[in-house]
Amino acid sequence: MELNHDFQVSVPIEHAWAVLTDLERIAPCMPGAQLLEVEGEEYRGVVKVKVGPITAQYKGAAKIVELDEEGHRAVLRAEGRDTKGQGAASATVTATLVQDAAGTQVRIATDLEISGKVAQFGRGAMAEVSAKILDQFVRELEESVLSEPAGPPSALEDASSGSNTGAGGGAGVTTVSTDPGPRAIDSAPAKPVDLLDVAGGSVLKRILPLVIGFALLGAFRFLRRRRR
Repeated sequence: MELNHDFQVSVPIEHAWAVLTDLERIAPCMPGAQLLEVEGEEYRGVVKVKVGPITAQYKGAAKIVELDEEGHRAVLRAEGRDTKGQGAASATVTATLVQDAAGTQVRIATDLEISGKVAQFGRGAMAEVSAKILDQFVRELEESVLSEPAGPPSALEDASSGSNTGAGGGAGVTTVSTDPGPRAIDSAPAKPVDLLDVAGGSVLKRILPLVIGFALLGAFRFLRRRRR
């Protein structure tokens, strides 16, 4: 499933680049996400998603696999699995930054593979929901991170600047190296992102039958346990 989204941030491109390639710094801005540990350039955590009475928690890892400093293009690979074994998700996310008069335009292209209950929503509903979640992320990013003064280069930038060009990469493209770890992150548990609350009326009409089905299935399982 391919998803494409654009968003605008009101800071110069170098500031936006430094922030958006610092996964540890921006992770708390993503609805439902909690960063747990970092090992080298791999960031591990959980994402919690709620659909009516059903809550799913995906545990996985994300890693920036390519950085093009000159072209302001980053490629991230993320994989996660439902902790109850009821589905999995993986994504390759390519972010490209372009300077404009209002600040920086960020273009996000996502190649998403998903299985399990959430996958039943279909591409249309997933695209609309992901766009609204991204809007929430950008608002939080603007309020809590981008409003801060630009700091020194992140550890990720330091590591990438000293790396050799990776196989298949062009000039200015680096493959991120791996440093020893892991390092635990002391972060508060994330509140699950409620897809029904995020979705709104148009998407709700599409996914409501699935939500009802999940609720009935949960009630059926509960009754079966009570009878045993």
